Formats: sequence, structure tokens, C-alpha cells
Amino acid sequence: MSRLLFLFGAGAGFLAVALGAFGAHALRDRLDPRMLEVFEVGVRYQLVHAVLLVVVAVLLARSGDGWFLGAGIALVVGMVFFSGSLYGLSLGGVRWLGAVAPVGGTAFLVGWALLAVGGWRLLGGAGGAAP
Repeated sequence: MSRLLFLFGAGAGFLAVALGAFGAHALRDRLDPRMLEVFEVGVRYQLVHAVLLVVVAVLLARSGDGWFLGAGIALVVGMVFFSGSLYGLSLGGVRWLGAVAPVGGTAFLVGWALLAVGGWRLLGGAGGAAP
């Protein structure tokens, strides 16, 4: 599973860079400034969490701790629902997608929290053995 999360993270990072370039060059004159800003927020969050997902995948591969697996899954869900909804909202004007973004944002928060627990355990806190 760590390989799959790693590949998803790397692919999401690649896609975020491509979408960022697309937004900067192809969408600047086609979207109203507010919708371009919404698109760029989606790209920014996707890129940050793609990098984090790669890190989480490596931690999972090294430790096997299920907390990292949970974090990785939550980050994937966050990228799909948060960034995906912002792309749909900005490019397609699908207004109801704005209501989906908080689901993705909550998944990001869960991912960070699970990462914190996994990291605490990995580094020797509360019942975790130090490597």
C-alpha cells in the first residue's frame, strides 16, 4: 500500500504543477479573477498534500504503522474532495461542489492528526518504540 500511496502522491504532485502552469497560462484570460483564485487554491493545497503524501508513504514503508496508512488515505480523500471540488467549481461553475470542499478539508485535518499520532509513536512517545 505504501507504493500505491507514493505513486499517488508523486502523480498528484506532477498534476498540480501541470495544472498550475495551465492556470497561469491558459486560464488567466478565460476565468474571472475570483474563479482563477479558487482554482489556484486547489492547486496549492494539492501540491502541499502531494508532497506530504510521499513523506507519509515512506514513513509507512519504513514503520508499517497503521496510523500512517490512515493518514495517507485521508490525504488522498482530501485531495480528491477539496482540490477536485475547487477545480469543478472554478472550471465548470458547478456551484454545489462548493459544499463538498469542507469534506476534503476535514479529511486533510484528519490526515495531519493521524500523521501526528504515527510520528509520536515512531519517535518513541506513548507506547511506541524508538527505532
